[in-house]
Amino acid sequence: MTNGHRSDGEGGNGEEGGAGSARTAADSEAVRVGHVMDGLRAFGANYTEFTRRFAAWLGLHSTDAAALVEILYAEDQGAPLSPARLSERVSLSSGATAILLKRLEQAGHIVRTRESSDRRVVTLRSSPGIRPKAIAFFGPYSERMAEAMAAYSPQEIQRFEDFLGTLRTTMETLLANEYENGGPAFPVV
Repeated sequence: MTNGHRSDGEGGNGEEGGAGSARTAADSEAVRVGHVMDGLRAFGANYTEFTRRFAAWLGLHSTDAAALVEILYAEDQGAPLSPARLSERVSLSSGATAILLKRLEQAGHIVRTRESSDRRVVTLRSSPGIRPKAIAFFGPYSERMAEAMAAYSPQEIQRFEDFLGTLRTTMETLLANEYENGGPAFPVV
């Protein structure tokens, strides 16, 4: 897979100044961008592995654990999910999400509540027994991440937050447009 930039570490043609120097600077920038993209991909893979191990730890299917993590995270953010919003987050159809929620509810990991004035609206909540398990599992992760980020100034964290926000918006736009129907059209050969 490519990120659209060279990342082989080669640059320039040995000339000083002029076009060779500009090419070397561009190649160096491409290498840095490649390293950032590699780091983001690796972080995403590691996060997926944490979720997979959480699933195994609880004896759940990885999709069920991913849904449970989304429910817990949304609660932590003060914005609990509806089944429809969870369906979007875990990329499942509404029918598949309903089956998944039934399994999580029967296992005692979640409860469905009706908190809205519109009684048709269902809110997903973690059950009281699952939160201590999630804290026990993800506690070391959270502590180490907090320690790692403490090495950076608030201004650096803000810039990184802005950068990630831009990447997220870019990806959401791509998914909503060019990848709306599963992916771009295959090139005509």
